[in-house]
Amino acid sequence: MITVATDGSGDFLSIQEAVDHIPEGQTKLTTIHIKSGVYKEKLYIDKPWISLVGEGADTTIISYDDYAKKLFPSGEPYHTFHSYTAYIGGDHIEVKGITFENTAGSGDIVGQALAAYVDGDCIVFRDCRFLGHQDTLFTGPLPPKPRDRGSFGGPREDAPRRSVRQYYERCYVEGDVDFIFGSATAVFQECEIVSLGSGWITAASTPEEVQFGYVFLRCKLTGDVPEQSVGLGRPWRNYANVAFVDCWVGAHVKSAGWDRWNEQEPIEAVRYMEFGSVGPGAVTSGRAAWATELNEQEAKKLTAEHVLAGADGWDPTVRSGDLHVAAEKPSSAAEVKAEK
Repeated sequence: MITVATDGSGDFLSIQEAVDHIPEGQTKLTTIHIKSGVYKEKLYIDKPWISLVGEGADTTIISYDDYAKKLFPSGEPYHTFHSYTAYIGGDHIEVKGITFENTAGSGDIVGQALAAYVDGDCIVFRDCRFLGHQDTLFTGPLPPKPRDRGSFGGPREDAPRRSVRQYYERCYVEGDVDFIFGSATAVFQECEIVSLGSGWITAASTPEEVQFGYVFLRCKLTGDVPEQSVGLGRPWRNYANVAFVDCWVGAHVKSAGWDRWNEQEPIEAVRYMEFGSVGPGAVTSGRAAWATELNEQEAKKLTAEHVLAGADGWDPTVRSGDLHVAAEKPSSAAEVKAEK
């Protein structure tokens, strides 16, 4: 185990130093224990088999403030994908009890500002928080090409596109516009999804050949925003695939639930689904006509074990013995708001 501490009591003062210390090409899990503190750093991880274990998402915080409208010395803007606080591109990464935050501010002022850019396969987050505004959590990979400029920019611009799987358990994710977005197959289980403003929760870009996109299981959708002001999702690309199953949905969610993206995508290709949700925003009778209400048999298949199994049978619900440092459950929406 490697220990990181801001007070000098560990092996390293910064998380990046600890990651850089790990040898290239390792095939066994290395655990980095991150003591409580605010780590003001832009974290980059492209090595596999790493476990990051904080002492609780309330007290172990990785924080940065880059944003899309920020300029490089050349005068070029950062755009979305250089704005991350943490980039996690290695495979087989496990994270527990850590907050990832981007403090740049509202997208109206700074544009997109990622708290985390997650582009590895077999990635697990437990009891973590992702705090931001516009585009808080990007679940890679990137779509094949951008719509409005020559390149996306960012760390995976020229990388081959591949299917990746991610698992988020008991996490807290907040934002306002498209704050969970990307092409990954990702399961959010028993998470709290908090809207800070009127916008859309998801902007999936699921590839056509991928069976599953985002699956939200037994999550709680909340937000201190006006009723009927938030959409469950809009398609970033043609085959966007999102399902909400057995969730609690607040009154902030629009009756229609789903939106088109300026009618750029054909609705016949979009795959938006719900089943078994409750709460004032869960009434599906007014949903967009092109969304789907699953039956019980279809919904039962949407388990983390099934959705994320892939060809190798990966099961992220089986806990690793390396994640043995105690971490507290992340704060509720009210507690987070009070902290700010």
